[in-house]
Amino acid sequence: MPKWDDYKKDAKERGALALELYVVMTVPAGAPEAVKAALPAHLAYQRDLEISGQLVLAGPVSDDSGADMQGAGMIIYRAASMDAARALADADPMHRDKARHYTLRKWLVNEGSLNMSIGLSTGRIALA
Repeated sequence: MPKWDDYKKDAKERGALALELYVVMTVPAGAPEAVKAALPAHLAYQRDLEISGQLVLAGPVSDDSGADMQGAGMIIYRAASMDAARALADADPMHRDKARHYTLRKWLVNEGSLNMSIGLSTGRIALA
């Protein structure tokens, strides 16, 4: 397998977006009560990161069947480096208070599309 930076360079050269983001996979580390207790502070933290432009997307993921919740979540950060992304994850009240633990990986976004509808007179925004 190639080195990450070599692959990123090659992706850019072939015309891919090559947008480097950071993916946090987070799972409960103990009792559900700990997650519930940390939730308000976690949501406030996520909101602050969204406002500052560091939070790209976040939310829960299902189990393998797609039918049930398993308590896992995914957070995608915009950061300058792996260390900076790790600092964001470490500062999340869920992780800081040991209610959840996480893994962190780089993600190179190359393809795909986002669709957004903006109502100019209503101010409504919809993502698809």
